[in-house]
Amino acid sequence: MAFRFRRKIARSPQHIVPQLLRSQMKKKQPATIILSEPEEPIRAEVFSLERLEQHAESLAAAQIVTSEASRGRPLLPRVLENGRVLLDSYRAIGHAIQEKHAITPAAEWLVDNFHIVDEQLREIQDDLPVGYYRKLPKLASGHLEGYPRVYGVAWAFVAHTDSRFDPETLRRFVAAYQRVQPLTIGELWAVAITLRVVLVENLRRMAERIVRSRAARQEADTLADSLLGSGQQSAMLPALQRFEKAPLDRAFAVQLVQRLRDLDPKVRPVLLWLDQRLAAAGTSADEIVRAEHQQHGAMSVSVRNIITSMRSISAFDWQEFFESVSLVDEILRNDTHFAEIDFATRDDYRHVIEDLSRGSSHSEMEVAKRLVRHVQQALPDPREASRNGSKANQDRRTEPGYYLISRGRPAFERELGFQVSCKRWLLRRYLQAAVPGYLGTIAIVTAMILAVPLLHAHGAGMTVKGLLVLGLLAAVPASDLAIALINRAVVALLGPRRMPRMELRNGIPEDLRTIVVMPTLLTTAEEVTAHVGRLEVHYLANSDGDLRFALLSDWLDAPCETLP
Repeated sequence: MAFRFRRKIARSPQHIVPQLLRSQMKKKQPATIILSEPEEPIRAEVFSLERLEQHAESLAAAQIVTSEASRGRPLLPRVLENGRVLLDSYRAIGHAIQEKHAITPAAEWLVDNFHIVDEQLREIQDDLPVGYYRKLPKLASGHLEGYPRVYGVAWAFVAHTDSRFDPETLRRFVAAYQRVQPLTIGELWAVAITLRVVLVENLRRMAERIVRSRAARQEADTLADSLLGSGQQSAMLPALQRFEKAPLDRAFAVQLVQRLRDLDPKVRPVLLWLDQRLAAAGTSADEIVRAEHQQHGAMSVSVRNIITSMRSISAFDWQEFFESVSLVDEILRNDTHFAEIDFATRDDYRHVIEDLSRGSSHSEMEVAKRLVRHVQQALPDPREASRNGSKANQDRRTEPGYYLISRGRPAFERELGFQVSCKRWLLRRYLQAAVPGYLGTIAIVTAMILAVPLLHAHGAGMTVKGLLVLGLLAAVPASDLAIALINRAVVALLGPRRMPRMELRNGIPEDLRTIVVMPTLLTTAEEVTAHVGRLEVHYLANSDGDLRFALLSDWLDAPCETLP
C-alpha cells in the first residue's frame, strides 16, 4: 500500500490537549502503542434521507425510557477515557512520523486536526454539567441502557450517516423521531453535545484501529527484515513459531505479503506458511489485501467525516435548529404572541415550562397546550377588538408570560397540580413579606453576630452596663456585615431575572408607537445646539419603526443646582 510520509507534526501535543489531560504530559513519556482489541466503529448501513426518517420512527417506537429521573450511566468518565486514548494515539502516530515511517491518510487526518478534537473535549466538559445530565430521560433497555435517550438518537444518526453532519438531514431525522415520541426541551438542547460525544467515541475507536494496524505492520516489517537478512530457510520456520497459535492480524499478514512477495525465492516457505494460515481461515492473500485497502479507504472517509462534522457542529446555529424542531415552540408560536418576543425571553419561558412539567404529572406539550388555552380564553371578542382598536390588546392575560412568570403563575400551578418544594415555598413566603421580612432578617442576623462577642465578654466577667455599651458600639458594624451577607444570599438564591422583551425584528409597529424624551435645561445656545445634535444622532440610529424623539426642556430657575 502506498502511504505518505510526514516529516514533522504540525502542532506540539503540549499545546493542543485539554487541561484535564495535560497532567499526564508533565513527564516526557514514549508514545503508547494500543494493542488491546479495539471496539467496532459506530458505523452501519448508510441510509438515504427517506430511509433515515423511517429508521427514526422505528427507533422512537422501540426506545423505552425509565419512569423516573436518575443518574444513569455517566458519560463524562467515558469522554475523559476517550480523550486519553486519543492522546495516546496522537503520540503513537507522532512517534511514527518522527521515525519517518509511513502513515495512513486516516492517521494523517487525526494528527493534522487534533486541535479540533481538543476543542470538542473542552466543550463537552463545559456543556454537560451533572445536574443537567441527571434530568435527561434515560434508556431502560438495549446496549445503551442507562444512557440518555437523546444519546441513543445521536448514536443512530451518526451510525447511519457515516459520521457526516448535515443540518437539514438532522432536522428531518429529529422531526421524524418526534412524530412517534416527542423529545423534551432539555433533550433537544442536548442534541449538539451528544453528537459531539458520539463523534469523539467513534474517533476513539477509529484511532485504536489505526494504531493497532500500524503496530501490526511494524511487527511484520521487523519479521520480514529478519527473514530477508538471514537468508537461511532453516532459520525461517522457527521464527514463525511464535505466530502459530496467535490469531493472524490482517494488517500483519498484508504487510508481510507485500514485503516478501516477488522477492528472494528463499522466503517462499514463509509465503506457503502464510497461505496455509489464510486458507485455514477461509481467505487468501489477494482477498485480505483487497479487504485491507477497502478498510483503509473507508476509515479515511469516516475520520474525515468526523473531523469535518466536529468543525461544522461548532459553527452551526443551534438556537435556530432548536426552535425549528421544538414541539413546544410550535404549539406556542401558532396560538400566542410567543413569536413576537425575543429569544432570551422565549428561552426563559421554556425553562418555566420545563419546571412546571417536572413538578407535575403533565408533559411539556400538555403544559404548553393548557397555557395556550388560557391565552385564547383571555383574548377579546373580535367585534369588541374592532371597535376599541389597539386597546383590546392591552390585557396582560393574553401574554404567555402572565401565567409563567407573573401574577397568573400561582393559579396555573394549582391547575397543573404542581408540587412546590419546601425550599421554594419558604423563599416565596419570604419574598411576599418584602420589607418586613428583609428588615427582620437583618435584625436576626445582626443579633446572631452580636451574640458571639457579647457571650464571650459575659463569660469574661463584664458587667451588664459594659455589655450594653459594647452592644451599642458593635451594632453598626454588625448590621453592615449582616446586610452584606443577606444581600449576597438573596442574589445567590434568586439569581438575575431578565425583563421580558419584544423582538421587534422589523422595527416598532404602529400599535406600539413610542416616544423617547430627553429632559434638559435651556442654559446657553451652544448647549441647546448640542442637545439637538444628539437627538438627531439618536433618531438616525433608530430610524426603523414608529419611534419618535423629543426634548423636554425648561428655563433656568436658579443660578446654581442647590441653594441654601
